[in-house]
Amino acid sequence: LEQEGRFQPREKGLSIIEGAAENENSLCPRQRNAKVEDLWSLTNFFGFATETFVLAVNILDRFVALMKVKPKHLSCIGVCCFQLAARVVEEECNIPSAHEIIRISQCKCTVSDLKRMEKIISEKLHFEFKATTALTFLHLYHTIVLCHTSERKEVLNLDKLEAQLKACNCRLVFSKAKPSVLALCLLTLEVQTLKSVELFEILLCVQKHSKISDSDLLYWRELVSKCLADYSSPECCKPDHKKLVWIVSRRTAQNLQNSYYSVPELPTIPE
Repeated sequence: LEQEGRFQPREKGLSIIEGAAENENSLCPRQRNAKVEDLWSLTNFFGFATETFVLAVNILDRFVALMKVKPKHLSCIGVCCFQLAARVVEEECNIPSAHEIIRISQCKCTVSDLKRMEKIISEKLHFEFKATTALTFLHLYHTIVLCHTSERKEVLNLDKLEAQLKACNCRLVFSKAKPSVLALCLLTLEVQTLKSVELFEILLCVQKHSKISDSDLLYWRELVSKCLADYSSPECCKPDHKKLVWIVSRRTAQNLQNSYYSVPELPTIPE
């Protein structure tokens, strides 16, 4: 709780992005949200943990809230934040090379561009990448609840809660919320759905211990509830269902063999 403020993006910087019009000189919410969805797709493609995605978004938001970023640089910044987060979370042997990430993401920058951008981001954020995020609190609160409840452990599904958090991360507004508040909102909404008095009482104790006010919780819970309702609607394009699309030239497409277009799905090889 003492740490979370250090790793929150500057609210003033986020407000400037929120109020920005869509043009070539300033970053707007739609562009930021679209880039976060790309990071989600990249996380899924490489089979990385939710923590990598959440941390990449945190690094991205902290940087764009600090610096005036032009939309043309956002692609390079996004890939760089993804790479920095992967280095913190993932096993070194599983992290792809910069060239591979550029190729897969099609971010239209070179390895040297990525290195220069990494230096800028690192210096501006004082090399502090291992952040306290909403996912940190979600895991902590989830563990506390399971330790004190007499109900079945699988009732409160952590995978579902993580997926809901990722949906919230795709909206710029939730970067303004305290990570502890956002995590508690997700848990209380899920407990409301389960209609469990015991779980609700445990969360009240967590809220009191975390010094989260009722007004803060109510304000953000309404926004989270609306976001999740929008996200669950069939009209919403979900990043976890969206496949990465590669753009190739006509000449390259003509040279591709038919077998490349229809690769059969292979069964998972047991370890």
